[in-house]
Amino acid sequence: MTSQLVPDELLQKSTKILFVAHLALGDFTYLQNCFRAFANAFPHIKMHLWVDELRRTPDERQWEHLRKYSLYDWVTTCGLFEKVYTKTYSPSLFRESIAEARAESYPIVVSFAVLHRHNYVNLMRELSPRGFIVGQKKRVRLWDIRKHLIYRKLNAHIPAYKITRSHQSGAHAVKHISAIYADWFQQLFNLNISNDDRLPFVNIPAPWLEWARQQFTLWKFNPDNPTVFLNGFSKSPERSWELQRVVQLANAMRQTATWRNANFIINVIPEKLQDARTLFAGTDHQHFQLFSADEDFYQLPAVLSLCKLIVSVETAIMHLANAVHVPVIALMRQTSPEWTPINSAISTIIKTRGRKDWVDQIGVDEVLASIQH
Repeated sequence: MTSQLVPDELLQKSTKILFVAHLALGDFTYLQNCFRAFANAFPHIKMHLWVDELRRTPDERQWEHLRKYSLYDWVTTCGLFEKVYTKTYSPSLFRESIAEARAESYPIVVSFAVLHRHNYVNLMRELSPRGFIVGQKKRVRLWDIRKHLIYRKLNAHIPAYKITRSHQSGAHAVKHISAIYADWFQQLFNLNISNDDRLPFVNIPAPWLEWARQQFTLWKFNPDNPTVFLNGFSKSPERSWELQRVVQLANAMRQTATWRNANFIINVIPEKLQDARTLFAGTDHQHFQLFSADEDFYQLPAVLSLCKLIVSVETAIMHLANAVHVPVIALMRQTSPEWTPINSAISTIIKTRGRKDWVDQIGVDEVLASIQH
């Protein structure tokens, strides 16, 4: 019998489990498959999800956009979780959420945190003082007594994965993130998730699909012409393109025969939307439309699904493109080869030349050449 980290006897008698993660949209694009596999294997166990906000801050000015994090729309409506903890973005709400979770007396808590792993061990033990807790464990220096004592609180641990320079350079093959996540669930629960079952998906509610079609009509997009979705925004500058460069790419594409009559949607994160409007004010961009999923997460995949091509920097959009089966050109650094879009048949990857290069060192001409290929 194959061993597993969470004893089968405990799983059979438990009625609920808490998963803890500092989730981003890209993470959930692939973890969703694993959670679905767990739900199918253990239908008697209710899954609860703690979404920990790494940007937690006492600055009240930041709370509004943190509260509206689009991931919450997805995880709360996907039908997998009975309860989702989303109010972890302020210190006071974080403490309230801890008290709420402690009252649940979770028999099993599993953390998928890959940053500050030892802090999440402490959090899990606080959330469930007497439960069976499993988390990531990284190698600890012999003299770091504090971390050694923290990791002793774990009942079991998942070895941390590591991406080396040889992986980044392509000298050695690297597991895709979907395979890494599937391995975690195999180690934890003895679940075997096939390659086909690791492919990303998103179930877009019909009202949001209709909303996207109406939006195209309001934008006066000619349905006979292709629509291109361009995204230069990421949470970090090393993975981003400036908005001006995105516009340059759109203008360059319109000089080609294939995309001469194309409509262009330029994605902007909600907190940067006003800046983008200011940039576009007073200029003739009749074939360009600024877009931001500022009401609901499903606005984004609904719009993506109606496009002919998606060009995106290294962020969740390149994975959602696979989920809605639209060809994507992804601009990536060399540092995260495990995060390439999984569907190679509809994905073109343009990587930086140097291992330490930022995405903005990928030029418009290089992207245009790939589009025309």
